[in-house]
Amino acid sequence: MATIERHVTNVLVALDALTPCREAAKVMRDKKIGSVAVREAGRVVGIITERDLVARVLAAGDNGAMPIGEAMRTDLPRVPPTTSEAEAAELMRTNYTRHLLVEETGRVVGIISMRDVIQVMLDDKQFLIEQLQTYIDGR
Repeated sequence: MATIERHVTNVLVALDALTPCREAAKVMRDKKIGSVAVREAGRVVGIITERDLVARVLAAGDNGAMPIGEAMRTDLPRVPPTTSEAEAAELMRTNYTRHLLVEETGRVVGIISMRDVIQVMLDDKQFLIEQLQTYIDGR
């Protein structure tokens, strides 16, 4: 079973917890990403996603001025890079999220998205198909 290690996005886009949600939305739009890490005192303390902006900000009647620190999720598990794709997918499913922070030795080193996990699964399946084709062809 494949791990998420090769598919972790190590260039983490992070904003200060006091940044207005409107600014986080602009960063996500401009960088074509679905989430931003949230920092307090230089340390990543949570994550804010497009879904959070809709459900916790816009649907609550805020105009986007709310600081991302008030809208972020801090309840998501953090995973090591050695997590299997199946484990990551299950954590995303049970925690109703499409993004997980990746942590190594107590420090956030990246992020993995559902799209990344699907790519890991597809790569793993393609490898298996190629191995079976080699076996069938007798090469």
